[in-house]
Amino acid sequence: MAMGASDAPRCTRWRVTGARKGPAGPGEAVVLPKAMSLLQCDPDAHVRAMAIEVVGQFVHSTALAAAAISAAQQSDENPTVRKKAGWYVPGGPIHRRTKPRL
Repeated sequence: MAMGASDAPRCTRWRVTGARKGPAGPGEAVVLPKAMSLLQCDPDAHVRAMAIEVVGQFVHSTALAAAAISAAQQSDENPTVRKKAGWYVPGGPIHRRTKPRL
């Protein structure tokens, strides 16, 4: 069965949500580059918003993740994506809530 053009966004969303970090999931080296690529390049705003959630899991441990979230907050064309990026950007509410406790 061939994937039609209408299936592409749904398939991409599945790949993003399936790539989330977890005990049984792939590591940062696999997940982060793919999620950052989707955040920067995917034409679908929903896919970029989902990618923010994945990239946001690494903002406390990786400067590249924080930079990607900041770039999305400042320059994404979609206001919803910019708003969601603001939650994960350093200093944002989700960033503060998920800060590792020492």
